[in-house]
Amino acid sequence: MKLWVVLCLALLWVELQNGACQQTKRRKDAGENRIKPGGKRVKVRYPKLKEKDAGGRGQSLLTQVLDKGRFLRLGDSITLTSGKNMELRCKGSNIGWSYPSYLDTFNDSRLSIKQSDKYSQLILTLPSAADTGTYSCYVILCDGSECVKDPDHISTSYIYFTDKDYLFVPSAIHFEIVYLRSDRPAVVPCRVTSPLAKVSLHKEVPPEEIPADGTLVTYDPTKGFVLRNPTPELQGVFYCKAVTRDTPQISTKYQLLYVEVPSGPPFVSLEASPEFVRGGDTVNITCTVLGEPEVEVSFAWTYPARNHRPIDVHGSWRLVNRGMGYTTRISQSIITIEDLETTDFGRYICKAKNERGETTVATNIISK
Repeated sequence: MKLWVVLCLALLWVELQNGACQQTKRRKDAGENRIKPGGKRVKVRYPKLKEKDAGGRGQSLLTQVLDKGRFLRLGDSITLTSGKNMELRCKGSNIGWSYPSYLDTFNDSRLSIKQSDKYSQLILTLPSAADTGTYSCYVILCDGSECVKDPDHISTSYIYFTDKDYLFVPSAIHFEIVYLRSDRPAVVPCRVTSPLAKVSLHKEVPPEEIPADGTLVTYDPTKGFVLRNPTPELQGVFYCKAVTRDTPQISTKYQLLYVEVPSGPPFVSLEASPEFVRGGDTVNITCTVLGEPEVEVSFAWTYPARNHRPIDVHGSWRLVNRGMGYTTRISQSIITIEDLETTDFGRYICKAKNERGETTVATNIISK
Protein backbone atom coordinates (compact mmCIF):
# COMPACT_ATOMS: atom_id res chain seq x y z
CA MET A 1 0.00 0.00 0.00
CA LYS A 2 2.82 2.43 0.86
CA LEU A 3 4.54 1.54 -2.40
CA TRP A 4 1.38 2.43 -4.36
CA VAL A 5 1.16 5.85 -2.67
CA VAL A 6 4.82 6.60 -3.45
CA LEU A 7 4.28 5.74 -7.13
CA CYS A 8 1.24 8.06 -7.34
CA LEU A 9 3.16 10.95 -5.79
CA ALA A 10 6.05 10.39 -8.25
CA LEU A 11 3.70 10.48 -11.28
CA LEU A 12 2.04 13.67 -10.01
CA TRP A 13 5.44 15.39 -9.63
CA VAL A 14 6.38 14.46 -13.26
CA GLU A 15 3.10 15.93 -14.62
CA LEU A 16 3.60 19.18 -12.74
CA GLN A 17 7.13 19.56 -14.18
CA ASN A 18 5.90 19.00 -17.76
CA GLY A 19 3.19 21.66 -17.38
CA ALA A 20 5.69 24.21 -16.08
CA CYS A 21 8.02 23.57 -19.04
CA GLN A 22 5.21 24.01 -21.59
CA GLN A 23 4.08 27.27 -19.98
CA THR A 24 7.63 28.64 -20.13
CA LYS A 25 7.90 27.67 -23.80
CA ARG A 26 4.64 29.39 -24.70
CA ARG A 27 5.81 32.61 -23.09
CA LYS A 28 8.96 32.57 -25.20
CA ASP A 29 7.00 31.91 -28.41
CA ALA A 30 4.58 34.77 -27.84
CA GLY A 31 7.05 37.32 -29.26
CA GLU A 32 6.11 40.00 -26.75
CA ASN A 33 8.68 42.01 -24.84
CA ARG A 34 11.60 40.04 -26.19
CA ILE A 35 14.89 40.94 -24.62
CA LYS A 36 18.17 40.82 -26.47
CA PRO A 37 21.45 40.43 -24.64
CA GLY A 38 22.32 43.79 -23.20
CA GLY A 39 18.75 44.52 -22.08
CA LYS A 40 17.51 46.18 -25.32
CA ARG A 41 13.82 45.85 -26.18
CA VAL A 42 12.95 44.74 -29.75
CA LYS A 43 10.01 46.39 -31.54
CA VAL A 44 7.41 44.16 -33.15
CA ARG A 45 7.12 44.81 -36.91
CA TYR A 46 3.62 44.78 -38.37
CA PRO A 47 3.05 44.11 -42.08
CA LYS A 48 2.67 47.23 -44.22
CA LEU A 49 -0.66 47.98 -45.90
CA LYS A 50 -0.79 47.49 -49.63
CA GLU A 51 -1.26 50.64 -51.69
CA LYS A 52 -4.80 49.79 -52.74
CA ASP A 53 -5.75 49.01 -49.13
CA ALA A 54 -4.39 52.36 -47.93
CA GLY A 55 -6.15 54.43 -50.55
CA GLY A 56 -9.42 52.67 -51.11
CA ARG A 57 -12.81 54.22 -51.71
CA GLY A 58 -13.86 56.57 -48.93
CA GLN A 59 -10.29 57.19 -47.78
CA SER A 60 -8.33 60.31 -48.70
CA LEU A 61 -5.18 59.90 -50.76
CA LEU A 62 -4.30 63.56 -50.17
CA THR A 63 -2.12 64.71 -47.27
CA GLN A 64 -0.32 67.89 -46.30
CA VAL A 65 3.30 67.65 -45.17
CA LEU A 66 3.77 69.51 -41.90
CA ASP A 67 7.01 70.43 -40.15
CA LYS A 68 9.21 67.75 -38.58
CA GLY A 69 7.94 65.06 -40.94
CA ARG A 70 4.35 65.08 -39.69
CA PHE A 71 1.42 64.56 -42.05
CA LEU A 72 -2.18 65.78 -42.05
CA ARG A 73 -4.86 63.94 -44.00
CA LEU A 74 -6.96 66.63 -45.73
CA GLY A 75 -10.74 66.81 -45.51
CA ASP A 76 -13.22 68.77 -47.63
CA SER A 77 -11.52 72.09 -46.83
CA ILE A 78 -8.59 73.54 -44.91
CA THR A 79 -7.43 77.06 -44.05
CA LEU A 80 -3.74 77.95 -44.47
CA THR A 81 -1.75 81.16 -44.15
CA SER A 82 -0.53 83.07 -47.20
CA GLY A 83 3.23 83.24 -47.66
CA LYS A 84 4.00 79.86 -46.08
CA ASN A 85 5.12 77.16 -48.51
CA MET A 86 2.65 74.30 -49.02
CA GLU A 87 3.57 70.70 -49.78
CA LEU A 88 0.90 68.12 -50.65
CA ARG A 89 1.42 64.41 -51.20
CA CYS A 90 -0.77 61.84 -52.86
CA LYS A 91 -0.16 58.12 -52.44
CA GLY A 92 0.40 56.11 -55.62
CA SER A 93 2.93 55.37 -58.34
CA ASN A 94 1.00 57.15 -61.13
CA ILE A 95 -0.83 60.27 -59.90
CA GLY A 96 -2.48 63.23 -61.63
CA TRP A 97 -3.26 66.63 -60.09
CA SER A 98 -5.87 69.38 -60.47
CA TYR A 99 -5.45 72.89 -59.08
CA PRO A 100 -6.59 76.49 -59.83
CA SER A 101 -6.35 76.90 -63.60
CA TYR A 102 -4.57 80.24 -63.58
CA LEU A 103 -1.43 78.52 -62.25
CA ASP A 104 -1.23 76.85 -65.67
CA THR A 105 -2.43 79.89 -67.60
CA PHE A 106 0.48 82.00 -66.38
CA ASN A 107 2.94 79.09 -66.26
CA ASP A 108 3.61 79.85 -62.61
CA SER A 109 7.12 78.78 -61.56
CA ARG A 110 6.03 78.63 -57.91
CA LEU A 111 4.26 75.34 -58.64
CA SER A 112 6.19 72.09 -58.99
CA ILE A 113 5.07 68.45 -59.18
CA LYS A 114 7.31 65.42 -58.71
CA GLN A 115 6.45 61.73 -58.96
CA SER A 116 8.35 59.09 -56.96
CA ASP A 117 7.86 55.34 -56.71
CA LYS A 118 5.32 55.50 -53.87
CA TYR A 119 3.79 58.99 -53.99
CA SER A 120 3.44 62.23 -55.95
CA GLN A 121 4.41 65.58 -54.49
CA LEU A 122 2.94 69.04 -55.21
CA ILE A 123 4.82 72.05 -53.85
CA LEU A 124 3.53 75.63 -54.01
CA THR A 125 6.02 78.22 -52.79
CA LEU A 126 4.90 81.53 -51.30
CA PRO A 127 1.16 80.94 -51.85
CA SER A 128 -1.06 84.01 -51.91
CA ALA A 129 -4.78 84.74 -51.53
CA ALA A 130 -5.13 84.27 -55.31
CA ASP A 131 -4.13 80.59 -54.91
CA THR A 132 -7.32 79.87 -52.94
CA GLY A 133 -9.26 77.11 -54.68
CA THR A 134 -9.78 73.40 -55.23
CA TYR A 135 -6.81 71.03 -55.17
CA SER A 136 -7.22 67.36 -55.97
CA CYS A 137 -5.21 64.28 -56.87
CA TYR A 138 -6.26 61.05 -58.53
CA VAL A 139 -4.89 57.67 -59.57
CA ILE A 140 -4.19 57.28 -63.30
CA LEU A 141 -4.91 53.85 -64.78
CA CYS A 142 -3.10 52.97 -68.00
CA ASP A 143 -3.61 50.19 -70.53
CA GLY A 144 -0.70 50.55 -72.91
CA SER A 145 -0.72 54.13 -74.21
CA GLU A 146 -4.33 54.79 -73.11
CA CYS A 147 -4.75 56.29 -69.65
CA VAL A 148 -7.86 57.28 -67.70
CA LYS A 149 -8.64 58.83 -64.33
CA ASP A 150 -9.72 56.25 -61.73
CA PRO A 151 -13.11 57.53 -60.47
CA ASP A 152 -12.81 55.45 -57.26
CA HIS A 153 -9.49 56.99 -56.19
CA ILE A 154 -9.88 60.78 -56.21
CA SER A 155 -9.17 63.07 -53.26
CA THR A 156 -10.25 66.73 -53.24
CA SER A 157 -9.82 69.57 -50.78
CA TYR A 158 -10.69 73.26 -51.02
CA ILE A 159 -7.78 75.29 -49.63
CA TYR A 160 -8.21 78.83 -48.29
CA PHE A 161 -5.10 81.02 -48.16
CA THR A 162 -6.06 83.73 -45.69
CA ASP A 163 -4.80 87.29 -46.05
CA LYS A 164 -6.24 90.17 -44.05
CA ASP A 165 -5.57 92.53 -46.97
CA TYR A 166 -7.54 90.34 -49.41
CA LEU A 167 -10.83 89.01 -48.08
CA PHE A 168 -11.91 88.25 -51.67
CA VAL A 169 -9.92 86.00 -53.99
CA PRO A 170 -8.15 88.47 -56.32
CA SER A 171 -9.15 88.47 -59.99
CA ALA A 172 -7.33 89.80 -63.05
CA ILE A 173 -10.71 91.06 -64.33
CA HIS A 174 -11.96 94.19 -62.58
CA PHE A 175 -15.42 94.17 -64.16
CA GLU A 176 -16.97 90.78 -64.87
CA ILE A 177 -20.10 89.88 -66.82
CA VAL A 178 -22.50 87.30 -65.37
CA TYR A 179 -25.19 85.96 -67.70
CA LEU A 180 -28.62 85.11 -66.31
CA ARG A 181 -30.75 82.36 -67.85
CA SER A 182 -34.19 81.20 -66.89
CA ASP A 183 -33.30 77.51 -67.22
CA ARG A 184 -30.28 77.36 -64.89
CA PRO A 185 -28.77 78.98 -61.76
CA ALA A 186 -26.31 81.86 -62.10
CA VAL A 187 -23.28 82.49 -59.90
CA VAL A 188 -21.85 85.84 -58.83
CA PRO A 189 -18.29 84.54 -58.23
CA CYS A 190 -17.17 86.62 -55.24
CA ARG A 191 -15.21 83.90 -53.43
CA VAL A 192 -13.51 84.65 -50.11
CA THR A 193 -10.16 83.68 -48.65
CA SER A 194 -11.61 82.82 -45.24
CA PRO A 195 -14.71 80.71 -44.56
CA LEU A 196 -15.36 82.89 -41.48
CA ALA A 197 -15.99 86.06 -43.51
CA LYS A 198 -19.56 87.39 -43.56
CA VAL A 199 -20.52 88.27 -47.14
CA SER A 200 -23.47 90.24 -48.56
CA LEU A 201 -24.63 91.01 -52.12
CA HIS A 202 -25.45 94.59 -53.15
CA LYS A 203 -26.92 96.31 -56.21
CA GLU A 204 -25.54 99.71 -57.22
CA VAL A 205 -28.61 101.33 -58.80
CA PRO A 206 -30.93 101.59 -57.05
CA PRO A 207 -28.71 100.92 -54.02
CA GLU A 208 -30.00 97.91 -52.15
CA GLU A 209 -28.83 94.70 -50.48
CA ILE A 210 -30.04 91.42 -51.98
CA PRO A 211 -30.78 89.14 -49.00
CA ALA A 212 -29.51 85.57 -49.05
CA ASP A 213 -32.65 83.72 -48.04
CA GLY A 214 -31.14 80.23 -48.40
CA THR A 215 -33.62 79.33 -51.14
CA LEU A 216 -33.62 81.70 -54.12
CA VAL A 217 -30.28 83.27 -53.16
CA THR A 218 -27.60 81.33 -51.30
CA TYR A 219 -23.93 81.92 -50.54
CA ASP A 220 -21.15 79.35 -50.90
CA PRO A 221 -17.68 80.66 -49.92
CA THR A 222 -16.08 78.34 -52.52
CA LYS A 223 -18.30 79.65 -55.37
CA GLY A 224 -20.01 82.92 -54.50
CA PHE A 225 -23.68 83.92 -54.53
CA VAL A 226 -25.90 81.38 -56.30
CA LEU A 227 -29.08 82.77 -57.88
CA ARG A 228 -31.40 79.77 -58.24
CA ASN A 229 -34.07 81.25 -60.54
CA PRO A 230 -32.66 84.32 -62.32
CA THR A 231 -35.14 86.87 -63.66
CA PRO A 232 -34.71 90.04 -65.78
CA GLU A 233 -35.26 92.11 -62.62
CA LEU A 234 -31.85 90.99 -61.37
CA GLN A 235 -30.02 92.78 -64.17
CA GLY A 236 -27.64 95.60 -63.29
CA VAL A 237 -24.29 96.24 -61.63
CA PHE A 238 -23.63 94.32 -58.41
CA TYR A 239 -20.80 93.95 -55.90
CA CYS A 240 -20.13 91.89 -52.77
CA LYS A 241 -19.07 93.13 -49.33
CA ALA A 242 -17.09 90.99 -46.87
CA VAL A 243 -16.59 91.64 -43.17
CA THR A 244 -14.32 90.02 -40.57
CA ARG A 245 -12.82 91.70 -37.52
CA ASP A 246 -11.15 94.34 -39.70
CA THR A 247 -12.47 96.97 -42.11
CA PRO A 248 -15.09 95.73 -44.63
CA GLN A 249 -13.88 95.13 -48.16
CA ILE A 250 -15.62 95.45 -51.54
CA SER A 251 -15.27 92.91 -54.35
CA THR A 252 -14.93 93.28 -58.11
CA LYS A 253 -18.05 94.66 -59.77
CA TYR A 254 -20.31 92.35 -61.76
CA GLN A 255 -22.60 93.25 -64.66
CA LEU A 256 -25.59 90.90 -64.67
CA LEU A 257 -27.21 90.48 -68.10
CA TYR A 258 -30.29 88.43 -68.89
CA VAL A 259 -29.93 86.07 -71.89
CA GLU A 260 -32.79 85.69 -74.35
CA VAL A 261 -31.49 82.91 -76.60
CA PRO A 262 -31.65 79.34 -75.19
CA SER A 263 -28.70 76.98 -75.29
CA GLY A 264 -28.17 74.85 -78.38
CA PRO A 265 -26.55 74.73 -81.84
CA PRO A 266 -26.27 78.06 -83.71
CA PHE A 267 -29.41 79.67 -85.11
CA VAL A 268 -28.19 80.78 -88.56
CA SER A 269 -29.52 83.00 -91.33
CA LEU A 270 -27.91 83.68 -94.72
CA GLU A 271 -28.50 86.72 -96.90
CA ALA A 272 -27.05 88.02 -100.18
CA SER A 273 -26.96 91.73 -100.99
CA PRO A 274 -27.94 92.72 -103.60
CA GLU A 275 -30.27 89.78 -104.20
CA PHE A 276 -29.88 89.84 -107.99
CA VAL A 277 -26.53 90.49 -109.68
CA ARG A 278 -24.80 90.27 -113.02
CA GLY A 279 -21.20 89.93 -114.17
CA GLY A 280 -18.92 92.73 -112.94
CA ASP A 281 -21.09 93.54 -109.89
CA THR A 282 -20.07 93.35 -106.23
CA VAL A 283 -22.03 91.14 -103.82
CA ASN A 284 -21.92 90.61 -100.05
CA ILE A 285 -23.11 87.31 -98.55
CA THR A 286 -23.70 87.54 -94.80
CA CYS A 287 -23.97 84.54 -92.46
CA THR A 288 -25.52 85.63 -89.13
CA VAL A 289 -25.81 83.71 -85.86
CA LEU A 290 -28.02 84.75 -82.96
CA GLY A 291 -26.69 83.12 -79.79
CA GLU A 292 -25.64 83.21 -76.17
CA PRO A 293 -23.40 86.13 -75.19
CA GLU A 294 -20.36 84.15 -74.05
CA VAL A 295 -20.53 81.30 -76.58
CA GLU A 296 -18.07 81.75 -79.44
CA VAL A 297 -19.02 80.80 -83.00
CA SER A 298 -16.73 79.66 -85.83
CA PHE A 299 -17.63 79.84 -89.53
CA ALA A 300 -16.60 77.80 -92.57
CA TRP A 301 -17.51 78.58 -96.18
CA THR A 302 -17.89 76.55 -99.36
CA TYR A 303 -18.34 78.51 -102.62
CA PRO A 304 -17.87 77.99 -106.39
CA ALA A 305 -14.65 79.98 -106.92
CA ARG A 306 -12.94 78.63 -103.83
CA ASN A 307 -10.07 77.09 -105.79
CA HIS A 308 -9.90 79.73 -108.51
CA ARG A 309 -9.32 83.08 -106.83
CA PRO A 310 -9.04 84.67 -103.38
CA ILE A 311 -12.23 86.12 -101.89
CA ASP A 312 -12.43 88.53 -98.97
CA VAL A 313 -13.95 86.94 -95.82
CA HIS A 314 -14.21 88.82 -92.54
CA GLY A 315 -16.08 88.29 -89.26
CA SER A 316 -17.36 90.25 -86.29
CA TRP A 317 -19.58 89.95 -83.22
CA ARG A 318 -21.37 92.27 -80.79
CA LEU A 319 -23.77 92.18 -77.86
CA VAL A 320 -27.20 93.71 -78.33
CA ASN A 321 -30.16 94.34 -76.03
CA ARG A 322 -33.45 93.05 -77.33
CA GLY A 323 -36.83 93.81 -75.83
CA MET A 324 -36.90 94.14 -72.03
CA GLY A 325 -33.14 94.28 -71.58
CA TYR A 326 -32.54 90.77 -72.89
CA THR A 327 -28.96 90.34 -74.11
CA THR A 328 -27.98 88.45 -77.25
CA ARG A 329 -24.74 87.91 -79.12
CA ILE A 330 -24.79 88.51 -82.87
CA SER A 331 -21.91 86.85 -84.74
CA GLN A 332 -21.38 87.39 -88.46
CA SER A 333 -19.15 86.16 -91.26
CA ILE A 334 -19.27 88.09 -94.54
CA ILE A 335 -17.99 87.13 -97.98
CA THR A 336 -17.38 90.05 -100.37
CA ILE A 337 -16.99 89.26 -104.08
CA GLU A 338 -15.96 92.10 -106.38
CA ASP A 339 -16.18 92.09 -110.17
CA LEU A 340 -18.30 88.94 -110.40
CA GLU A 341 -17.19 86.40 -112.95
CA THR A 342 -19.00 83.43 -114.47
CA THR A 343 -17.22 81.06 -112.07
CA ASP A 344 -18.61 83.00 -109.09
CA PHE A 345 -22.24 82.08 -109.74
CA GLY A 346 -23.63 79.06 -107.91
CA ARG A 347 -24.25 77.70 -104.43
CA TYR A 348 -22.74 79.35 -101.32
CA ILE A 349 -22.74 77.27 -98.13
CA CYS A 350 -22.10 78.63 -94.63
CA LYS A 351 -21.43 76.27 -91.70
CA ALA A 352 -21.64 77.80 -88.21
CA LYS A 353 -20.36 75.85 -85.21
CA ASN A 354 -20.34 76.36 -81.46
CA GLU A 355 -19.62 74.12 -78.45
CA ARG A 356 -23.14 72.66 -78.61
CA GLY A 357 -23.34 71.74 -82.29
CA GLU A 358 -23.30 73.08 -85.84
CA THR A 359 -25.79 74.38 -88.41
CA THR A 360 -25.42 74.58 -92.20
CA VAL A 361 -27.33 76.95 -94.48
CA ALA A 362 -27.02 77.72 -98.22
CA THR A 363 -28.07 80.21 -100.86
CA ASN A 364 -27.66 80.48 -104.65
CA ILE A 365 -26.14 83.43 -106.50
CA ILE A 366 -27.81 83.60 -109.89
CA SER A 367 -27.21 86.03 -112.75
CA LYS A 368 -30.22 88.22 -113.48
